[in-house]
Amino acid sequence: MGVPPAIQTGRRGSKWGALPEIRTGPAIAPFVRPVELEITVPIASDLDIVTARQRGRTLALQLGYSSMDGTLVAAAISELARNIVLYAKRGEIVLSNVADGSRRGMIVVARDEGPGIADVSRAVAAGHSTSGGLGLGLSGVRRLVDEFEISSELGKGTTVTIRWWRR
Repeated sequence: MGVPPAIQTGRRGSKWGALPEIRTGPAIAPFVRPVELEITVPIASDLDIVTARQRGRTLALQLGYSSMDGTLVAAAISELARNIVLYAKRGEIVLSNVADGSRRGMIVVARDEGPGIADVSRAVAAGHSTSGGLGLGLSGVRRLVDEFEISSELGKGTTVTIRWWRR
């Protein structure tokens, strides 16, 4: 039957607060559904990374986020898309706006059918790198967003879903 995919969820860690806990098993909760808009950017090259980050920043600004928040959105998308190119070779970034009651926000889903992540807890820990970098990738993305979820299964791929809520 195989090992169930690993899931990590949680809210943005402040510079003073703790980061989200790590959980494994089936999906914790269904995602809030996108409303009105969905943009899919296929990812297979460095040029696609640039395209995804530009579209994400543009969407954030159109949704009323500040310029600074738009830059943070672009940085998170850039890291997720870079991981797709580096580890899976191809995948996609899906950008959309979301609503949950009176809250409005933005959701980014990075999806690939690559090799998967053997140890999700380790992969999202600060300082862990399999590419020889500083190990700030997924842990950095986790710190930038309000909600973070990662699901990965060896041989089947990885999906990272992140959300920002407008303040």
